[in-house]
Amino acid sequence: MTLWISAGIIFTLLAIIAILVKWGNVQCVGVTPVRTFTFIAILFTSGLDVGLIMFPLTEFAGYADIKASPEYAFANPLAIEFGYWGFLIWGFYFLTCFYFCVIEPKVKFFEIPWVKLINNVVIIGTCAFTAFLLLSNLPWYLPSLGDGESIIPTFYLIVFAAICFAVYSSTDIKYVRFLSISTTWLFIALIAFMWFGAFMGENGQVSDFTSNIALIGNYFGNINEFVLPLNDYHEFYLFWWFAWSIMIGQFTSRFVGGLKTYQVLGAMLIFPSIPIAIWFSVLYQYHEAGIPTEGIKNIAMVFVGVVFVINSLDSLIRLYTDNLNMTVKRLGKFNYIALNVVALSLLTLLFKLNFLQIQWVGALVIGLFFACAAFIGYSKFKTVSNIDSSPKDNKIDYTKIESVS
Repeated sequence: MTLWISAGIIFTLLAIIAILVKWGNVQCVGVTPVRTFTFIAILFTSGLDVGLIMFPLTEFAGYADIKASPEYAFANPLAIEFGYWGFLIWGFYFLTCFYFCVIEPKVKFFEIPWVKLINNVVIIGTCAFTAFLLLSNLPWYLPSLGDGESIIPTFYLIVFAAICFAVYSSTDIKYVRFLSISTTWLFIALIAFMWFGAFMGENGQVSDFTSNIALIGNYFGNINEFVLPLNDYHEFYLFWWFAWSIMIGQFTSRFVGGLKTYQVLGAMLIFPSIPIAIWFSVLYQYHEAGIPTEGIKNIAMVFVGVVFVINSLDSLIRLYTDNLNMTVKRLGKFNYIALNVVALSLLTLLFKLNFLQIQWVGALVIGLFFACAAFIGYSKFKTVSNIDSSPKDNKIDYTKIESVS
């Protein structure tokens, strides 16, 4: 598996370079373009899930233990955490976003029946894994509701409610902009709330925050170390990013609002990384200073985490239902909601039973990358070589999202 994902990463980086060389100044316009802030909000909230909120506090100690994991000795725990979530790996999303915005309309690789089947298996499987992550992390963040280890009925109810909400919001694309922007502001509010708890009063000083931010510079000084898997855990993360990449690319490509290719890459690498860096720097203070998060802080993190899950599920549900023609218009709203809620709930339980693994999903995505490249090289090379713009039918009309269902 390590060789497979290493080959996938190298292919991805080479493909990004090739895109920048050939199409760097092409204006990217999706079928439902939105303004840049809205696009970034959609990208950030759809492209991340509950792990961003819930994982860091459980991981810093492991990255600091270089006796048990000497491979982490080259950087501090905060830089390593950022490396698992920020900057370079957002290039995965850029590759797929550009492909679905500019190349796929000409190539139509994902309209091939067997490709469409695998694509939808990937999307549905990752949907369920997202809900499973929320379920498996709730005992740690809400120990007051149980024993801190076991999953109790209340936690199942929280995840079920998130699935229901996401399915309902996916019934109309107009909810996307509201949900994404609202979640972005909620996350900013959470950062501010947790920041005051970490750096005001006896817990720390503002200078501690700036010191933490400076620690992330260690990532950029050692960015080459993060390209290929450091160990099995890093490999798990990379497979996870690959699993997400093909779906997020399909979804976000709809909303690109006229940015040039190099600007899309810059927006994807830089803008999501800024709040990630700030958030991790705040959480690192809680870890280093031993500041407790029980009570309102844990509840706030869980609430925002649930909202992130709703955003992610909303975008993924919309994708696979469109691909499978399981739309509200065809099924009716009640049948649409019932079918998706039941399917996702059952698949979430399969992840809990260890019947499914996200690494398998990521490996499938890498296989699709290679198959797509081979298909283009064999039968669509001239077509792709002649591409010099987004599809002509895609016009910059920021009001279009209001009229699309």
